[in-house]
Order: sequence, then structure tokens, then C-alpha cells
Amino acid sequence: MSGGIDSSVSATLLKQAGFEVIGVFIRVWEPSGFVCTWRQERREARRVAAHLDIPLITLDLSKEYKKKVVDYFISEYQAGRTPNPDVMCNKHIKFGVFYDWAMTHGADFVATGHYAQTLEAKPLGTSRFRLQVSADNNKDQTYFLWNIKHEQLAKILFPIGDKTKTEVRKLAKKFGLPNAEKKDSQGLCFIGKIDFKDFLKRELRPKKGRLNLPLGKVLNEAGKIIGQHDGAIFFTLGERRGFEIFSHQPNDKPYYIIAKDINKNTLTVSQMFDIQSRTLYKTVDIEQTNWLGELPDGGLEVKPLGTSRFNLQARVRYRQPLQKCQLAKIDPIKKTATIIFDEPQLAVSGQSLVLYDKDICLGGGVIE
Repeated sequence: MSGGIDSSVSATLLKQAGFEVIGVFIRVWEPSGFVCTWRQERREARRVAAHLDIPLITLDLSKEYKKKVVDYFISEYQAGRTPNPDVMCNKHIKFGVFYDWAMTHGADFVATGHYAQTLEAKPLGTSRFRLQVSADNNKDQTYFLWNIKHEQLAKILFPIGDKTKTEVRKLAKKFGLPNAEKKDSQGLCFIGKIDFKDFLKRELRPKKGRLNLPLGKVLNEAGKIIGQHDGAIFFTLGERRGFEIFSHQPNDKPYYIIAKDINKNTLTVSQMFDIQSRTLYKTVDIEQTNWLGELPDGGLEVKPLGTSRFNLQARVRYRQPLQKCQLAKIDPIKKTATIIFDEPQLAVSGQSLVLYDKDICLGGGVIE
């Protein structure tokens, strides 16, 4: 129970269904010097637990969160890749340390307020669970859940997965929950809204020149210096803010980052958005793959490597419309795969690429 509406309504629905519900608030690492809202969120969770007459346990996972989520987040930026901390939080914290803790303490199920569903299917007479998209396409969170373990799905409940956010808010008011009017939280998983770049600047301490001016150079397509920035490490492809163009006028077209060089600390920008075609790919390789069950025609174990070509869909960022693709290669030993899209995609190294068969999330991997 995070203190938000989604987990609060989930707990209420479970209690009404006859489950013995125990609320757990996960305390995570708190960055010094930044406003962290975990104390206020725990207060909200306590109010809801009291309203429901259920116990609330505070589970301190601050050390695990710092190691598995925050350190990963920083190291990916250092390597010039685009991290996805919410995926790591789900894998290592919610459905990692917390899941294991709950199972060892006698829980039958772990439930969360994610917008996702589990579906029980029985191919070949064997009970299998699949991860299914939410009833609310705009809020669906399966993109962030691709890296959990398949065997966990039988023990995970998503009570609001068959509802829309509007329906959940109506239920919160109907149930008289004390946080029914609370707005959605945004920002880094659990920590809340912090300025990522300010946080990274403090952690990575970028070099500064005289007069505190940044040393990074902004280049145009011809390689000419046209501006400056405070560290290539803090930017991702496609961004158009946060760097300075020396002669930029208010009515000029915006510049987009089309390339960056971490070693040389340079950003290359262009005013032509379709110049990003140099960073668009039809064929994308992924690593660290994780599959949430059999693939459509019988399973990756029985298909010769390099021969399977399934017609699927995928997304390379959250809320992106599903893109048609084919799964061309699978290597379960190296945990790699090759995806061929019908249309070129802006595939940024480090991002999650998540595969779907219609409304079933099959798993995914990290873009190389």
C-alpha cells in the first residue's frame, strides 16, 4: 500500500472479496537534499488501513532500493544509456525482495495496484498464467512488468486491472476512502517527483569551467560548435531542452538531439526532426530477455535458433502505440533476441522493448 488511490481501492476490493488483507508500505532510499514524500505517503496508507480495519506493516527496503534501482539508474546514465528505473523497481523490489518476504511470511498472494491483469490459460492440459493488458489502455502498466518471473503470475493479484482509472476514482469515493481525492503521484518509482538532472549532477559531479560555465559542446550536423551544455551524460536522444544555443532566437525552430558522445562530452542537434532517421531502426537487438510464458506457436525451447518469425507487436517506450513486428531470433542461453519492425523505430540503448501478442504481454528485453 503506497498511500495512493490505486493500492487503496485494491485493498478494499480484496477485503470485500473475503481475503485476509495485510497492508505493507515499502520504505525506500531517501536522497539527501531532495524532498522525499515517503513519510506523507505512509501517513496516507495508515489512514486507509485504519478505515479498512486492517494492519499495516512498514518494510524497510531502503538499502535494496539504493543498490538495485538508484545505483542502476546512475550507472546507466554514466554508460550513455537510457535507464528504466520503474522496470527495475518492479523486478527487484516489488516482485523481488518484497514478494520473497511476503511468501516466507505466510502470504498466499501478493497484490498491487498496477493496471494489469493475469489470465489463466490451459494449453496442452497444463495450467499457465499470462500477463494481460489492463482494461484501461491509457494506464496499462504491463510495459513496466515484463521483467518479473513467469512463475510468480499465479501468486500475483491485480484487483483493479479490469477497471479504468475513472472507475477506480469513483470506487474510492463510494468506499469513503480518506484519500479519495488524492492526485496521481509522478516521478521515480516510490521516491516521488524529483529533478532527475539535478539529482544526477549532484551524484556525478560534472566538470565546470571558469565562471561556472559548462564545458560540453553542442554541435550542428556539420560539426560546428553552436552552443553548450552541462554534460552529455544527462541527455537522451530526441530531447529539445536543457542545452543552450548561442544564436537561437525566440521564433526559431527547436533543436533536437540526434547524437551524443559521452567520451567527448558533445551533443549533436538538428532543427529537422526527421533527421532522426539516422537513429531509427527496423531491426533491433535486445539483451537480458525475459519471457512470461510460451511464445505463440509452441515455445522458444523447441524452435531452432534463428528460424522463428512470429508476427507480434511491441513498444519501445511507455504508452507508445503497439508497433507491428516479427521476432526473428531467440537465444535463450545468451538471453538475446532480434526484433524486426514493419516501421522504423527510435530505439534508444538501455530502454525496454516489450513484446505483445494482441493483449498478452510476452516479455521483452533491453535494447542493446
